[in-house]
Amino acid sequence: MVDVETVTSNVPRSNFQEADLETLADLILESGGILKPLVVKKTGFEQYQVVDGHFEYYSAVRAREKKPSEGDMVSALIISSENEDVALKQIASLKGIDSSSKQVTPQPETTKLEPRLANLELRLEKQFNEFKSEFLQERQRIDSQLKQLENLIPQKGEQSNPLTLLNTLDKDELSIKLQRSRISGAEKLAKAIEDARHKKPKQEFEDYRDVVKSVKNLGDKTILTIIDEWSRN
Repeated sequence: MVDVETVTSNVPRSNFQEADLETLADLILESGGILKPLVVKKTGFEQYQVVDGHFEYYSAVRAREKKPSEGDMVSALIISSENEDVALKQIASLKGIDSSSKQVTPQPETTKLEPRLANLELRLEKQFNEFKSEFLQERQRIDSQLKQLENLIPQKGEQSNPLTLLNTLDKDELSIKLQRSRISGAEKLAKAIEDARHKKPKQEFEDYRDVVKSVKNLGDKTILTIIDEWSRN
């Protein structure tokens, strides 16, 4: 048994379909290991390279990615570098292939590219889903912060409420307050707030989320700064 992390392969992982690797990885985890040991050679202190079983190796790597505690070790037959050629011939013989007369049929470029493109598609889809999930979580976190800030705003009367100020101050008054709060582009933002407010049916914003949604170029961080600064002043 050797640690999967100590094994490498000179065959690219993209040569294999991710779906096939995923299937064998699940079977490895279910059965408790690879039934067919890898054939590896030693390249250094506790370092090995796959001689035969590259597909099985990458499936074991995928199993470890899914469950590190269960897929960290893999069974392997370790051969010496001097016996590598003989071992390869024996492996070829066992597979029913005469390695000395084996004819390699060149594959069309499109056939070679298809597995790699499919593999790339799966990885991009996985990365996109992860990014989407992180974005939604971040959005929920910011919405939660906005809600908490709304609840924490001191009750100092209508004039001290940031939302009331956003709904009542004219462009020049808004610009002055934004500048005092060190908001960049205060004049443009003040105009954008006034324009967005006038487009509302009741000429006012319903809540802070409505402000962020309606005012162009007003981000979550900026509205949080406005709420924090205006609540204290």
